[in-house]
Amino acid sequence: MVCHMCPRSCCVDRKNSVGFCGVPEEFVVARAALHFWEEPCISGKNGSGTVFFSGCNLRCAYCQNYPISHDCFGKGVSDEKLTEIFDSLIEQGAQNINLVNPTHYALQLARVLKDYKSPVPIVYNSSGYESVETLKKLEGLIDIYLPDLKYSTPDKAEKYSAASDYFEKASAAVAEMRRQVPEDIFSPDGMLLKGLIIRHLILPMNTNRSLEIFAWIKKTLGEKTLVSLMAQYTPCGKIDAFPELQRKITGREYEKVLSFLEEEGFENAFVQQRTAADSGFIPDFDLTGI
Repeated sequence: MVCHMCPRSCCVDRKNSVGFCGVPEEFVVARAALHFWEEPCISGKNGSGTVFFSGCNLRCAYCQNYPISHDCFGKGVSDEKLTEIFDSLIEQGAQNINLVNPTHYALQLARVLKDYKSPVPIVYNSSGYESVETLKKLEGLIDIYLPDLKYSTPDKAEKYSAASDYFEKASAAVAEMRRQVPEDIFSPDGMLLKGLIIRHLILPMNTNRSLEIFAWIKKTLGEKTLVSLMAQYTPCGKIDAFPELQRKITGREYEKVLSFLEEEGFENAFVQQRTAADSGFIPDFDLTGI
């Protein structure tokens, strides 16, 4: 596979080499387990069936999953083994199958999901740095899109993720996701069955950019869009060159963004408490469930 799957368009043959994402064509997975710390309509009572893919096409300097996103820790699995992992999670009571960081395996996942008939929703949980052309290959196969919208300006995107075109690509990707799942559909017990939730992580010294992100969402998709304000930033990864990232967000930063959401009339917002900024919530990447 000569890979043009994401905006990096590395043009490497992943059967014989690796590109920016750091992993081959074969699925590499680091963890598969029930996860209880997603949005309530994703985790539910039983937990979300998370499958953490190794490698990453964005590789943020501050990534809390650094061992798998940058160091690519994980185990190679076949298509058949991956569906066995899905089945095991469903047998454990998973509310959905949550594909975490799937972007660099999107086409392989399209191949698998065309044949796999899941009895629970399929969640595409990504950084937002996606190719619209690739996303179109997933149409009809994904029930819930759960993208980040991280940066609004090229400077921060380049500084922390070497992706100056992040907002251009991610905003187009989010619009495509909304086109594919135009309605948010919930079960009687409040679980999301189909739809879109846009996540945004507040970074230290970055609140104005956070406001720009939510202003764009309101203008483009409307204030009824499901959004998730994340306050879990914890200094992780390789951030020695970024002193501003070497602390958690302050109460003042948190309240500034939360107040903006309220003032702008967002009706469907999930809001993390600042207590979520704790390394104890970061999963162990130890090949559980693989």
